[in-house]
Amino acid sequence: MECKKEKNLEKCNCTYDPCSRKGICCECLHYHRKSRQLPACFFDSSSEKTYDRSYEHFAKLVKEGRV
Repeated sequence: MECKKEKNLEKCNCTYDPCSRKGICCECLHYHRKSRQLPACFFDSSSEKTYDRSYEHFAKLVKEGRV
């Protein structure tokens, strides 16, 4: 399958600039899953900027109705 990196970058809200996986969603998912995290695109902009991408943080945001 061909990677659609440029198209993916249009929707990528990751603010971690040195990330080599930006726009390469499959690599991003695998990377974060190993650390029990979700990628930036699962979070709203203010929550993403905290860099807390843990499952627990995401569950808290869901419970609060923020995502």
